[in-house]
Amino acid sequence: MRFLAITLIVHTPDHRTGVKKPTLDRFREVVGNAVLAEELGFDGFGVGERHERPFISSSPPVVLSHIAALTSRIRLFTAVTTLSLLDPVRAYEDYATLDHLSGGRLELIVGKGNGAAQRELFHVTTEDQWDRNAESYELFRRIWRQDKVTADPRFRPQLKDAEVWPRPLQQPIRVWHGSATSRASVDLAARYGDPLFSANVTHPIEPYAELVRHYRQRWQHYGHDPALATVGAGTAGYYAARTSQEALATYRPVFEGQLALQKSLGAAPVFATLEDFVERSSALIGSPQQIIDKVHRYHEEFGHTVLHLHADAGGLTEAQHRGALELFQSDIAPALRRGIPDPPWPWAPAGPAPTTTQEGGAL
Repeated sequence: MRFLAITLIVHTPDHRTGVKKPTLDRFREVVGNAVLAEELGFDGFGVGERHERPFISSSPPVVLSHIAALTSRIRLFTAVTTLSLLDPVRAYEDYATLDHLSGGRLELIVGKGNGAAQRELFHVTTEDQWDRNAESYELFRRIWRQDKVTADPRFRPQLKDAEVWPRPLQQPIRVWHGSATSRASVDLAARYGDPLFSANVTHPIEPYAELVRHYRQRWQHYGHDPALATVGAGTAGYYAARTSQEALATYRPVFEGQLALQKSLGAAPVFATLEDFVERSSALIGSPQQIIDKVHRYHEEFGHTVLHLHADAGGLTEAQHRGALELFQSDIAPALRRGIPDPPWPWAPAGPAPTTTQEGGAL
């Protein structure tokens, strides 16, 4: 099994102090968490894309390019690239460039995105967002694989023998499809033989498990080898301690802060108490053995081989956050790696890591 640390770069006041960090400090925190994730042995680091408050993750290529210059091994993910909002030609240019700068460590998780404010910002409607997502992905896929592209898309100007540069380092880049609530993204992933990443963060397991089952059914319908169907899954929260009592006591104020944020955004909480959250959500909160057991229970439903944890402290102190991640890598990850297989492809970078000058700057 492989493990990612992912951030949506939420920018809200600290629930303990009521103080919101300056934007510069929040970005520095994200970059520091990426460097820490590589140091601790995580396999990937992901940055989300949202174009509305309380997120400041509107430009994942820029953030990931900076992280690429400070790391050498960890794979770099988007979580997700909102293709329903983007020009696929421009998105291709950004990510092909990033693929080279990272030494071929880039992977995309694509999806339509969420949120009414960002739809309004880009003049996308609920009626056309799925069509935009599918069209953008299909065009994006062609550009990545073909030197010249001719197309007459519905949502952007036509292309005639168009050449888009640079050509990618990875041939081609791996694209996952983010899935939360709809069969449309699941079917798109299965049709093209791409891996699926289940959001798995808002509700109990069943709606996500149903979508994963549908993915595997459609995968076979399109004639792909069932053994190559690949699933990743998110988690709603993470905190490990030596005992469950310590984990619950430490995480309780974090959970209460999350409840307050949801209510301030007008969202009705799905899990009203911490105990219910730990029991019925995908959150991994407890002792190492409790977390290992819960991941295996989810694996029985999903068959997933990649798991993400939140990269941000999210209300924990820096010491608590780092300690929990260290405990994950020392006591939890080794057991899960032994018991759950990796995805069916190599994980190594496509090219050499970026070199540096004597002054320490990346070339």
